[in-house]
Amino acid sequence: MPRPPSSRLQSTGALAEEQRYGEIEGSIWYDNVPHPKLVEYKKDQNWVRKSGDYLLFPGGGTQFKDGVNSYIQFIERALPAIEWGRHTRVVLDVGCGVASFGGYLLDKNVITMSFAPKDEHEAQIQFALERGIPAVLSVIGTQKLTFSDNAFDLIHCARCRVHWDGDGGKPLIELNRILRPGGLFVWSATPVYRDDPRDQSVWNAMVILTESICWRVVVKATDATGIGLVIYQKPTSNKCYEERKVKNPHLCTQKNRSSISWYTPLEDCLPPVHIANSDVRRTWPVSWPERLNVWPSNIFKSNSETGEERFYEDTKSWEVLVSGVYMLDLEINWSSIRNVMDMNASFGGFAAALVKKPVWVMNVVPIHGPNTLPIIFDRGLIGIYHDWCESFNTYPRTYDLLHSSFLFGSLSKRCDLVDVVIEMDRILRPDGWVLIQETDKMIKKLNSMLQTLHWATTIHKGTFLVAKKSFWRPSP
Repeated sequence: MPRPPSSRLQSTGALAEEQRYGEIEGSIWYDNVPHPKLVEYKKDQNWVRKSGDYLLFPGGGTQFKDGVNSYIQFIERALPAIEWGRHTRVVLDVGCGVASFGGYLLDKNVITMSFAPKDEHEAQIQFALERGIPAVLSVIGTQKLTFSDNAFDLIHCARCRVHWDGDGGKPLIELNRILRPGGLFVWSATPVYRDDPRDQSVWNAMVILTESICWRVVVKATDATGIGLVIYQKPTSNKCYEERKVKNPHLCTQKNRSSISWYTPLEDCLPPVHIANSDVRRTWPVSWPERLNVWPSNIFKSNSETGEERFYEDTKSWEVLVSGVYMLDLEINWSSIRNVMDMNASFGGFAAALVKKPVWVMNVVPIHGPNTLPIIFDRGLIGIYHDWCESFNTYPRTYDLLHSSFLFGSLSKRCDLVDVVIEMDRILRPDGWVLIQETDKMIKKLNSMLQTLHWATTIHKGTFLVAKKSFWRPSP
């Protein structure tokens, strides 16, 4: 997936503070994210610096002494089997800072979900999204992350300030849940390569915890700058779990587990490794980009109610709709779009049809619909669970385009659509686009709401509503 363009300005007449990218490669407008505290706090680590009207992101960081690109190469040298962009496609970066790790991996066809809380380092996720890098506000606290089981090929933590052994090891057990069988955890932190008592105490606790959940060390290495990392691998079967002398954490009882992680407490148990088709155990996941259009037989049997036949039909229909109607018939300036959200992603067909475009798509799976998020991740795409009767965990002016297909009919039975439209207005950029496929009746209703916000709207064939957000705001 290509990097974002070096300069992407709004339409003629737009104010500088509403422009997204600066005129310098890798820069954004300072007035979009005016947080000088992080610039000052991290000036010696080369995370971000201010230059006139711009914020620049040189690719430095606490663990990236020679720059993030050198660090990424170091990881692959340490374990060539990682194969960025081929074997390793979907990554989670925990405590991501300004998300330079995920941003640089885009060049390698790796899609990274970066996350961090809003803390004393200011709005780091806002920096990431402003740069056009996938990110979400989140924290490992008392509840599960809103991702499906077995989602990520690799999880990364570079001094991410999470106490993995805290609360009986629940934070690391949560990473185990969302890491696919055979997936990797890359941990780069001082306990890995320093010998002082405090770091060694943390390391010893990590050794005990990782052994208890059957993670094995595949690499422990140090680069030329003295920065070290360890790479763990999750097991691909239940054999190790069953052979443990002390079965703590215990295996989860599947019948008591929720299939969708939404307001669900952290677990203190290990989900059993489940692969529906034993023949694909050694080759799962299929390499990128082949996996994009392959039914996940490792998760679902062919007669699953989710529907293998429906999956292929959905993929084909979105290819036709996007290449035809969306790209040719609708007056959307796709060259101005980088951050895209599909508000009810189903199998992720809309995102799959856009995969060759210089955009990324946040695939949202509503919690009251079919649980298709495992399929989305298995395809090599990213996504998240959400209830659109609540606000989305992101900053204002985050996305360039919001897309939905037949979401609002069922949603209107549970909450006021005015509130949903207000939330869409909050997370969409000025001059950003909304593309909605709905029934004729719902199209007219939503069109009326958006026009009251002074958005420019058009209706195509009574089925598609295209709206462009304006800079208008009501008088105080």
